[in-house]
Amino acid sequence: MFNRYKKLLPAGALVLALAAPMVGHADPAKDLAVAGRALTFLENGPTGKAVLGVVFDPSKPGSVAEKNAIMATLGAGYAAGAVTLTGKPIEASAVGGASGVTALYVTTGVSYGPVGAAAKAKKIVTIGSDPACVTSGACVMGVSTDPKVDITVNRAAAAAVGATFKAAFRMMIKEV
Repeated sequence: MFNRYKKLLPAGALVLALAAPMVGHADPAKDLAVAGRALTFLENGPTGKAVLGVVFDPSKPGSVAEKNAIMATLGAGYAAGAVTLTGKPIEASAVGGASGVTALYVTTGVSYGPVGAAAKAKKIVTIGSDPACVTSGACVMGVSTDPKVDITVNRAAAAAVGATFKAAFRMMIKEV
């Protein structure tokens, strides 16, 4: 929908324009849309096809439901700017052995510490919708679309995985 206007809008305005309609109820699909766009603001970030590992805890119904909603949204491929994301469900206990993923989306309820440690060891960006994941340092980025679009980046976690965001993006986010 916005592709024809992409060249007319500066990068920051494009993200805000895409995120503005997403304000409202907590919705994993909307959070994913913001997260996918945010990945395009990584220096040397992914382009083309990329795999998003969706980390979940099978013993927590909320985590499984969020994983199912994210996987359904990703479908056979979810276009977010210059990247098309596909999903790969990963049980939280198996993150240490995860391979072939560009980033990890951590669902709410997952034990963040071990996931964050495994992601840092593998230099993989972690994204979550739970602010606690970001403040704990386990997630590099947190996204929320309820009640408004909010993107938070943990500077230390980003540095630990070698993630650097473009200046235009850093002006629109909150850093902790």
